Amino acid sequence: MKYYLIVGEASGDLHASHLMAALKVEDPQAEFRFFGGDLMAAVGGTIVKHYKELAYMGFVPVLLHLRTIFANMKRCKEDIVAWQPDVVILVDYPGFNLNIAKFLHARTQIPVYYYISPKIWAWKEYRIKNIKRDVDELFSILPFEVEFFEGKHQYPIHYVGNPTVDEVTAFCTEHFETRDDFIFENKLESKPIIALLAGSRKQEIKDNLPDMLRAASAFPEYQLVLAGAPGISPDYYREYIGDAKVKILFGKTYHLLQQAEAALVTSGTATLETALFRVPQAVCYHTPIGKVISFLRRHILAVKYISLVNLIANREVVKELVADTMTVEQVRAELERILYNKEYRQQMLDGYEYMASRLGDAGAPRHAAQEMVRLLRK
Repeated sequence: MKYYLIVGEASGDLHASHLMAALKVEDPQAEFRFFGGDLMAAVGGTIVKHYKELAYMGFVPVLLHLRTIFANMKRCKEDIVAWQPDVVILVDYPGFNLNIAKFLHARTQIPVYYYISPKIWAWKEYRIKNIKRDVDELFSILPFEVEFFEGKHQYPIHYVGNPTVDEVTAFCTEHFETRDDFIFENKLESKPIIALLAGSRKQEIKDNLPDMLRAASAFPEYQLVLAGAPGISPDYYREYIGDAKVKILFGKTYHLLQQAEAALVTSGTATLETALFRVPQAVCYHTPIGKVISFLRRHILAVKYISLVNLIANREVVKELVADTMTVEQVRAELERILYNKEYRQQMLDGYEYMASRLGDAGAPRHAAQEMVRLLRK
């Protein structure tokens, strides 16, 4: 069968690549065409557009690139119709993907599957109408989404487990690097490590990295190591590093988390990855209009938390320093608790265990692929 996949960022590229590999097991004749990234290309198929040409975040960047965004949508729609796949698989990235789903539902007979559902339980819940109308099957990777979609909105979905569990489990099974080896290989100091995960988009890095560095630099007995995001150049990072003493490592985020004593992490999949590596963390997410965002968060957002760790556990496991609460002083104070308060660290690690128990066992890409192929062959 022919599978057309659409992703819009690095995490989508990772998850989609594993789904594609699982689909090849279930369907050895599988053909792939996609808007995606290097990891998907490594599995096989034809890349039509790289996600780096799609990822615009924030009102102003989106506004400035509207012509490009619309041109990419037009190209995607035309390419799907020309190729006539057996299914289109959308991966997260709702602003773009829901527009594609609407077009396909209205103009074609091609089924639309959504893998890693849009987070409408946090924002823009009205999109449930579009999903019900335009998405044939939805595959969820977060356990609390079952109650939201099926219980609240009477829209049946498939909970397949969380692919990040598979990714972290596979890495830990295959890699037995010691801290000394990691330090030697990457020319680091012989100090314990504070990991910095400042996001995968330029705007996130610009907003978060400077304050994260100022806060973490208050602990000279630790060394700072920054996880470089795919598609972001070292020169871009240097604009915001200033005089801070920090080492940047690209393509080694999991290696870094395996050795870190603590981490400062922007919200997103990285918070879940950090928790699965059992690294105590503080979630940091700065916005230029912090007080306004904090007001919106209290009065408009439908959820109490922004980090996947807390959302999955349904309680505060990690401290979220967001908008006007993300200051250098508060980040520094939280990092001090994480590093030196043994009881506080253990409480967080116990919370990680509880969160992991709610996710279930590994096998999400396999479960999703099996169900997708079964449905398509009906």
